[in-house]
Amino acid sequence: MWWILAFVSAALLGCYDASKKVSLAGNAVFPVLFINTFLSALIFSPFLFTTGFGDWHTQLYILAKSALVLSSWIAGYFAMKHLPLTLVGPVNATRPVLVLVGAMILFGERLNLLQSIGVGLAILAYFLMRRTGKSEGIDFRHNKWVAFLILAVLLGSASGLYDKYLMSPLYLGLEKNQVLGWYSLYQAVIMLVLLLVMWYPRRTTTTPFRWRWSIPLISIFLCGADFAYMQALSQPDALISVVSMIRRGSVLVSFAIGAFLLHEKNLRAKSFDLALMLLSMLFLYLGSK
Repeated sequence: MWWILAFVSAALLGCYDASKKVSLAGNAVFPVLFINTFLSALIFSPFLFTTGFGDWHTQLYILAKSALVLSSWIAGYFAMKHLPLTLVGPVNATRPVLVLVGAMILFGERLNLLQSIGVGLAILAYFLMRRTGKSEGIDFRHNKWVAFLILAVLLGSASGLYDKYLMSPLYLGLEKNQVLGWYSLYQAVIMLVLLLVMWYPRRTTTTPFRWRWSIPLISIFLCGADFAYMQALSQPDALISVVSMIRRGSVLVSFAIGAFLLHEKNLRAKSFDLALMLLSMLFLYLGSK
């Protein structure tokens, strides 16, 4: 059951990335991100009352997750604004490789043969897609937005491993709805402070904020993706490395939107990479049954 939830999360996450790209084009990052965190906190607010506060020790662990995720989002939002969606997705998809290594070291996870083949094909596809991105004139070594994207990937990978530690019955075993409710609230509060301190005083001299109806879709798709993801991760037999790998299959959805709706370039060069990724998802699916 956990692998089905992982695929649902991946589909919603692809729509989430596309909504971000449309919302951030020529727009101020901090207000868009604040609206996203505020609406997410609103959506998950019922969990604050159904799960309770717990103790301060638990809340400190959740607060650390909020800071980690928000740091990844800030870096990722700036990268998404300035880089093509069909490039951001593949680079983001390198995240499961880091999660896989971390899970093997920290949690002693082991993959079966089919899952190992799927992971190997995915790694190959990710590296080919990164190489293809160079044809768009983006130098990975000197482009600061690529550096922001890599930082977002590293922080996001750490967050994935931390989720396993927080919610697995083998470790802290926190209730998933409690984590969703409180970490969403903390993110909104932190983001409000950053908005008032870092963007609002400079709002007349920097990129202005423009309302778009794609902005609330960011929160709707993200909350659905996170809910499915945490439902999957809370099951005792779930493998964090496989869940994260499947979740990064969202690149297929975002790639399709970038190709057909946003009309981004170099699609033919990326078709083989996508075929490899689809094949890797098939092996992960078969290995998880």
